Amino acid sequence: MNERIGFVVSDFNADITHLMAKIAEEHTKFLGAKVVKVLRVPGAFDIPLAVKKLIGQKDIDGVVTLGAVIEGATEHDEVVANNAARKIMDISVESNKPVSLGVQGPGMTRADGIKRIEGYAKRSVETVIKMLRNLK
Repeated sequence: MNERIGFVVSDFNADITHLMAKIAEEHTKFLGAKVVKVLRVPGAFDIPLAVKKLIGQKDIDGVVTLGAVIEGATEHDEVVANNAARKIMDISVESNKPVSLGVQGPGMTRADGIKRIEGYAKRSVETVIKMLRNLK
């Protein structure tokens, strides 16, 4: 208990991601952890740099990422989501601290993203807290 969590939240598709952040913060408190810092970034592609900054802080035990990558007319959504996911995982492994992948997409419509708000928000928090508790 008393895990100290950082959040990185994408502002792109804010109608989805900001609600995810609100639900995730409430769920963090419900699970007995504390949100120490929230960083907002322009888009999902920008999440890894903010994760790297937070994960290096001594008062942060793990990081929750929240983003939504909506499918467009090109394969841009795949490039963004896949590269963000890879770098998020790399930072977690390099730092020995858990970082969740709460980035929805690729290949998702806006309606899909809205349906997934609560699930992604809660699971992203649960992942970090479970990893912290299991790796003690």
